[in-house]
Amino acid sequence: MRHGRKINHLGRTTAHRHAMLSNMASSLILHKRITTTVAKAKALRKYVEPMLTKSKEDTTHSRRMVFAALQDKESIKELFGNISSKIATRPGGYTRILKLSDTRLGDNAEMCIIELVDFNETLLEAKSAAADKTTTTRRSRSRGGKKAAGDAATSATEVKSEAVAPAAVVETSAPADTATETVKEGESRDEAKADEAGA
Repeated sequence: MRHGRKINHLGRTTAHRHAMLSNMASSLILHKRITTTVAKAKALRKYVEPMLTKSKEDTTHSRRMVFAALQDKESIKELFGNISSKIATRPGGYTRILKLSDTRLGDNAEMCIIELVDFNETLLEAKSAAADKTTTTRRSRSRGGKKAAGDAATSATEVKSEAVAPAAVVETSAPADTATETVKEGESRDEAKADEAGA
């Protein structure tokens, strides 16, 4: 049973696992990308990212803490010199895992590339090219939220009233003693009757 196994033991004893992760972390720091299995890459990410965070603060204590894990002077020099200046503004997520389509020939294990995010030149160039290529588009905006909605409602009622109002003179038949009444364009029948009664 695997109750309580929070970490992947990777089929190794504790000492073997720590030595392997230390060597992989040193290789990742020196070469900026390595090819390994997905399980090892996920374990390495949890192992190396706290070290990258410690490298942002270049103190004797942080150097000793990282050296206790890596045991490699060249990788310490690279980490606190070159890498820490590049990742200074990044709040986390220093590594990227890219799964490969092919599997390992011997045991069919899933393979991947783990790399430092700020050192992938092709992706950085593509991102900068996309940022340069963006064009500004001008969009026409309505004059304001409620006012534009009110104007739209007013124009809708005007269109409706124009559709209802007659376009020409309308004649209605009346009793013999009254003359025919005419309705002018834009007036309602009640207004026309009131004008006629007043005349």
